[in-house]
Amino acid sequence: MIRFYFHPTPNPAKISLFLEESGLPYEIHPVDTKKGEQHSPEFLAINPNGKVPAIVDTDGAGGKETRVFDSNAILIYLAEKTGKFLGKAEDRGELLSWLMFIASGLGPFSGQAVHFQHVAPAGNDYGVNRYRKEIERHYKVMDDHLVQREFVVGDSYTIADMSLWGWIERAAFVMKNDAPLDPYPNLKKWYQGICTRPAVERARKVGSDHAFKSEMDDVAKRALFPSNYS
Repeated sequence: MIRFYFHPTPNPAKISLFLEESGLPYEIHPVDTKKGEQHSPEFLAINPNGKVPAIVDTDGAGGKETRVFDSNAILIYLAEKTGKFLGKAEDRGELLSWLMFIASGLGPFSGQAVHFQHVAPAGNDYGVNRYRKEIERHYKVMDDHLVQREFVVGDSYTIADMSLWGWIERAAFVMKNDAPLDPYPNLKKWYQGICTRPAVERARKVGSDHAFKSEMDDVAKRALFPSNYS
């Protein structure tokens, strides 16, 4: 059994998609980040960085419980555990490269674009421009890579596609634009193709029966951005 610590945001969405694709048994443990539940001692024992997603594999190596945190680390761990969605051995370098591109570039810059456009005080045009332009650059890198390609790596669906999907699924919010993929036809075609998979719709429903806090009030801001209030 995989205990899946979840909040309905892009990084946990990647893990939802893997779990739905793989058929691994799992149970949802909601972590309401706007209430600050990620800072609880119980959760910090699973992820000392206080971020979702995280998992506990109750059947880890040697039958012992194994904790894993960071979305791309979880994808690699689960893919290796199941032997699924790793692509061909000769493509492993490409797979790891694109996973790290998403982990260190597209993902964090998307998060900063969201912060400066939707949360930060108005008037910080430099920050908005900085992160929007970087997301546009990252999208262009992916768009160029996906010319005449169905998948991110090789000729099969892998965890690189799942990792990218988690953020592109929220592109409208990231870019504050109702048609964010129109300038990137190859990326848009790739996204539309991934969304035809039945597991995508199931992944979108993960955690939908839990009432997560939606208000971005002072409590939420203090929970999400505690360094701003130290």
